[in-house]
Amino acid sequence: MDLCRVVGQVVATVKDPAMRATKLLLVVPCDPAGNEIGPMFAATDTVGAGEHELVLVARGSAARATQRTADSPIDAAIVGIVDSLSVDGQTPYFKDQTS
Repeated sequence: MDLCRVVGQVVATVKDPAMRATKLLLVVPCDPAGNEIGPMFAATDTVGAGEHELVLVARGSAARATQRTADSPIDAAIVGIVDSLSVDGQTPYFKDQTS
């Protein structure tokens, strides 16, 4: 899984029928402090994430392992919304302080 920040939305009214009624969000991989460390990509939202939130993203076959994404032609799915992170006793991210 990758730690990412939601940076935008993708609107696609015409898409594969297996992706009907799915929300697509743009995410950027980031470090525990929320600093961008990789290129932006689109991910299917399975948990109701919002813009600027830190999220957990499953990629590849793991992205199709959820009930909402099974048999869908996707390779990235948002599977969790991060509330806080702790690294070496420090908390570089706490949702209520950065939202």
